[in-house]
Amino acid sequence: MDTPNNRGKKLALLVLAAGIGSRYGGIKQIDGFGPNGETIMDYSLYDAVKAGFTKVVFIVRDEILDAVKEKFLPKLQGKVEVEFVVQSLDKMVDPEFRNPERAKPWGTGHAMLCARNVINEPFVAINADDFYGRKSFESVASFFNGDKSKDNAMVGYTLKNVLSEHGSVSRGCGEQDAAGYLTSVVERTTIVKENGKIIAKEKEGDLVMSPETPTSMNFWGFQPDLFDYTDKLFRDFLKNNKSNLKAEFYIPIIVNELIHSNKGRVKILEGSNTWFGVTYKEDKEEVSRRIKELVNSGEYPKDLWG
Repeated sequence: MDTPNNRGKKLALLVLAAGIGSRYGGIKQIDGFGPNGETIMDYSLYDAVKAGFTKVVFIVRDEILDAVKEKFLPKLQGKVEVEFVVQSLDKMVDPEFRNPERAKPWGTGHAMLCARNVINEPFVAINADDFYGRKSFESVASFFNGDKSKDNAMVGYTLKNVLSEHGSVSRGCGEQDAAGYLTSVVERTTIVKENGKIIAKEKEGDLVMSPETPTSMNFWGFQPDLFDYTDKLFRDFLKNNKSNLKAEFYIPIIVNELIHSNKGRVKILEGSNTWFGVTYKEDKEEVSRRIKELVNSGEYPKDLWG
């Protein structure tokens, strides 16, 4: 596969692939969706290499480390630098904050922090089980290659286009200023379609959402100094949530603190019109159909890594 010059700048892709996928009922990170059994991750990796990324870092849980290595390392060797990092329950967690009753790690922000020792360049964090479209990778690569301000970035999608027909989804819903910078992002963990409306199920009651809400699909671009800032935030989070077995340290928590403390800005970038993902087993047939359409239209080759 031919790759473009990266114009001399390094850019890493951080793939968050440690999720358990309890609602899917399987290991969706390595499940096959393409015509030759390609995973969704294959298409993100392919698009990233095409866009000029120079490194790929996989964040995985220990049980799937060998399977992820076996599936993706042969495809990426010789194209980009590759690292594998395990997100474990107590990694980056000081002994005083460890709770023996806790069953799983601390969420996407914790997963990102686990990679701090292998990333020294601007990086993009994505979910392993979301299909983002090539334009999103090109957009963020162009942003970092031309950026002189050391800003961060979020690829924004429209809420109405990123829901599931098969149940609730979790989405980071954002607000922006007149210059296109993010002013806040709220993690809505239970968003559903009901009676023609988009509803966020909150503790305080149902919240009707605008279909046009700019939405994070966990496609973030960050400067490497964010790791130091994240480490401090995570320590504070652990102090306040040590006894909360369900608490999760989401990436939007980091982003909001960064914005509200005036420590950094986050530019909203236009992404691809094509996004889809798998939350439920029922999503698989639709995702496979949409990938087949993209292959048939020539957007992607049938033999992706040939």
